[in-house]
Amino acid sequence: MREDLGVTLGRADRQGDLFDEVARFCEDTLPENSIYGFLARERDRLFPDELFADLFTGTGRRSVPPSVVATVMVLQRLDGLSDREAVDRYCFDARWRYAAGVGGYGGGGWARFAHTVLVDMRERLRDSQRPDRVFEVALAAAHAAGLIGRRRVLDSTPLYDAVATMDTVTLMDTVTLIRSTLRGLLKAAGTDLEAELRAALSGCDDYADTGKPQIDWDDPGAREALIASRARDGYALLAVLDGRPLTETVQQTALQLATVLGQDLDRSPGGVFGVARRVAKDRVISTVDPDARHGHKTSSRGFDGYKGHVAIDPDSEIITATTVTPGNTGDGAAAEELISDLLHDDEHDDEHDDEHDDEHDEQQGEQAAGPRVYGDAAYGTGEFHERLDEAGIGSRCKTQAPTAPGGMFSKDRFGIDLGGQSVTCPAGISAPIRPARCGDGSGIAYFGQACAGCPLRGQCSTAKGGRTIAVGAHEQALADARVRQADPAWIADYQATRPKVERKLGHLMRRRHGGRRARVRGTDRVDADFRFLAGAVNLARLATLRIHATATGWAVAI
Repeated sequence: MREDLGVTLGRADRQGDLFDEVARFCEDTLPENSIYGFLARERDRLFPDELFADLFTGTGRRSVPPSVVATVMVLQRLDGLSDREAVDRYCFDARWRYAAGVGGYGGGGWARFAHTVLVDMRERLRDSQRPDRVFEVALAAAHAAGLIGRRRVLDSTPLYDAVATMDTVTLMDTVTLIRSTLRGLLKAAGTDLEAELRAALSGCDDYADTGKPQIDWDDPGAREALIASRARDGYALLAVLDGRPLTETVQQTALQLATVLGQDLDRSPGGVFGVARRVAKDRVISTVDPDARHGHKTSSRGFDGYKGHVAIDPDSEIITATTVTPGNTGDGAAAEELISDLLHDDEHDDEHDDEHDDEHDEQQGEQAAGPRVYGDAAYGTGEFHERLDEAGIGSRCKTQAPTAPGGMFSKDRFGIDLGGQSVTCPAGISAPIRPARCGDGSGIAYFGQACAGCPLRGQCSTAKGGRTIAVGAHEQALADARVRQADPAWIADYQATRPKVERKLGHLMRRRHGGRRARVRGTDRVDADFRFLAGAVNLARLATLRIHATATGWAVAI
């Protein structure tokens, strides 16, 4: 926490020095579309000091001008620098000083400030009502310049955790998780409660250090005794806390301990604890960052941490929305949040009927004008297709074709009649769809004995009970999507548009520190940090597009 909250708003000198050698040198040598020149010209319009006035008090010492700090933070994210490195770059790199508007070293500008100023600014933004204001300002400028259309391309990328994680359910990993959580619980408890908790321990470990337990790791009996004793200590402490009022910190740590014990341990019929021969569905992999999860971008490529989700405008390549989820969250779960601007567009609501008619024209090969969303197969779920259709938004989200093991007949070889509630197999035999008990519209068609003498059985099923076909709640939406994506015009549009988001993810992830590797812990903080990075990348894109302020707003240079 900040020790000194009594800081008033510092204001940068907007007059500048016409004879400043640094400014003159940079103006003569830097490209017109460089981020440094763009920030130097438009800094006061993008984030003037007054934009951050709510972060400061009316009395106290004067802060470093927020416009200067914001400029340093933007350049820091683009270059993937630590706080100390960023302050050094500001101090010794003429381009950074030019962008920040402080001029050379002979003037009265800020020559240097402590790296903790950047830490303090991030905390003030995080605690404010508008923590994402830098991203919002960049996006608003793009909107004002007419760079944001009504098409969106969605994708996600792994964000590696900033702390050590437990990759697999092994004895050492499990012991480390349990001991770490127990230490945290003892530390969070007050003096009296800690004494009571320590009295419940078995005495085999005081949980005072982070070192590896000293046992004979080659002795199976010693390993079993180690995991059993730590498990008993964990359950003993939970028993002490059961039913009594707790502080929020103690309660959260106790819940974390219960989670770790439940996910990684099994108890034998004889009451002996051992490492579970399974991986829990939502396994906690770090006690320091309990939000992090095991994730998979592909079936063979795993990671630990989070997923960063983005939506971009494919024409301007401006990032329009971002969000961060734990690594085990599916891409489709974040899709609606990424296109909330399209879903809540008042203008779109007025044109809904006309655009819906355009969709029918498009199926005949015409390109409909209106909002569209592009995404790979991770977004091509029936539920998302239906949501887009309800909002009158054209779906360019790819839907996977049905597959079957061993080269058997896939699901698309069967005729599914949702109106007649029946399924017809390749041999011409029909079976009724039996509704699922959950009542969500899904069901299963059983062919059973009809498969016994079927000449196509060898190509259809090896199951003793015959072939079954599962019909999902969104079966019609998926079928319609597969028909649409077979259209050559649809394919051409998808192939020309969808890859643009890959390039934008490359821009976001090109620096390992603060890019691929998260700088902070916890979903909320990683989310805010990722959005700030997106704002910095958007500002660099605006510079490339040569956007400039006018008397009435923003415009793109012709």
